[in-house]
Amino acid sequence: MPFQNIYIVASTKYIFVTGGVVSSLGKGIVSASLGKLLQARGYHVTIQKFDPYINIDPGTLNPYEHGECFVAIDGHEADLDLGHYERFLNVPTTRANNITTGRIYQTVIDKERRGDFLGKTVQVIPHITDEIKRNVKLLGQRNKFDFVITEIGGTVGDIESLPFIEAVRQLKWEMENDCICVHLTYVPYIKAAKEYKTKPTQHSVKQLLALGVQPDLLVLRTERELSDKLLHKVALFCNVSKKSVVQSIDCTTIYEVPLVLQRQNMDSIVLQKMGIEVAPAPDMQPWKDFLDRKTKATKEIRIGLVGKYVELQDAYKSIDESLFVASVYNDRKLVLRLVHSEKVTEENVQEMLSGLDGIVVAPGFGNRGIEGKFIAIHYAREHNLPCLGICLGMQCMVVEFARNVLGMTNANSTEMEPSTPYKVIDLMEEQKNITNLGGSMRLGAYDCILKKGSKIFEAYGKKTIQERHRHRYEFNNEYKEQFEAAGMQCVGENPETGLVEAVEIPKLKWFVGVQYHPEYNSTVLNPNPLFLGFIKAAAAGK
Repeated sequence: MPFQNIYIVASTKYIFVTGGVVSSLGKGIVSASLGKLLQARGYHVTIQKFDPYINIDPGTLNPYEHGECFVAIDGHEADLDLGHYERFLNVPTTRANNITTGRIYQTVIDKERRGDFLGKTVQVIPHITDEIKRNVKLLGQRNKFDFVITEIGGTVGDIESLPFIEAVRQLKWEMENDCICVHLTYVPYIKAAKEYKTKPTQHSVKQLLALGVQPDLLVLRTERELSDKLLHKVALFCNVSKKSVVQSIDCTTIYEVPLVLQRQNMDSIVLQKMGIEVAPAPDMQPWKDFLDRKTKATKEIRIGLVGKYVELQDAYKSIDESLFVASVYNDRKLVLRLVHSEKVTEENVQEMLSGLDGIVVAPGFGNRGIEGKFIAIHYAREHNLPCLGICLGMQCMVVEFARNVLGMTNANSTEMEPSTPYKVIDLMEEQKNITNLGGSMRLGAYDCILKKGSKIFEAYGKKTIQERHRHRYEFNNEYKEQFEAAGMQCVGENPETGLVEAVEIPKLKWFVGVQYHPEYNSTVLNPNPLFLGFIKAAAAGK
């Protein structure tokens, strides 16, 4: 998106986004939307997420606990909100963009063990809060960002988030005009009374005030537009001006939120509060063009997502969004069918995949639901149904091909069956003695060389790509010649290790598996070419 107005910011400005009343209000979307608006004005913006849980990172968390684990460009396993940040801002994130309570305490305790505190008693204040503040300011200091937006996870009043709120309180005094707080609350509609109620918002702000933080701007999460009278009431009882109360109304897609907030001058209000000259609002034309294309896309594309966590809304969030964006750019309306791999059998696979234009076989870990994936892949291959396998999905494509084409009946991944006689998916030798969970993982961005003439090369339009990984097991190169002789080609390799990164069957419409995660590198204005190619192939087969 071309920058409209560029102003030099003398020092980095810090914006904190907190939440109240209930969780899951969309602090991440509001943070990303505000970041997008500031970025469109020409400012250098980044967003970080502070998560109050004690885990070091979400890498070992079950998706049932915390949804998708997003991988930053440097290999850090992060909160799924970082995916929203990247999709909106089109700027890669790193380890510095996601901090947990666990990491804060681990760092402080390591310092204490080294004697860095010179024998002093280590306490929440000042040692924990100082470490939080150090991490807040680190991004701005290292990368010269104009704005650092920090989302505080959880809800105001949670015991876990108290040190973070205290750090915000201290920073507001220390930074003065370089720091503001945006507070997101929920305004419920009481159907029986036929009216919206602001009391939860008032109580939420009072909780924040009791902790020493006065919000500078309120964002009211609501299902419908609120009246001026109600907005005035909220402003009056929460110690903010009426113009500093904006609404985040339910939209048909999260990508409409930046425009909703822009119409209420949210970015202008933030700039005014920080003493920055406010130029006319940018036109956001590329963003509007995307939304316009989405509105005009009426032809449906029916895609099945085959995985074992499909009942969880956020388990495959980045894949869901990547498919949606790629469908828009192919002028198609995505109809996503969630196919639970545990429920797929030889008897019902035709029924479960009927009417689909293509399927995506999802990533994951562990044995549960794996046989259903094999069955779905077999059906797709036999019926020439466009199929994209991601990470474990690619490995399943390899195993299915070994079993049903190469005649290796008991072929498997050693993750699922360590004693399999055909280890077509296996650990590399140097990984086998690593016992630390996560220590044997290949994480972050790696180069991949694509084979000219392949479908995946055609999709990317270039030979060398870089994509992010999050996996432990690899294609076993001992079987490479057998696979290629039978029709499954290895069309992507790591240039340093020779590890296979992509496979495909050229004679089929689209049967491509990739060891990496293309969804981590797909944004609204720069969709990943692999998803574009897959949707294009699925649409062509309708």
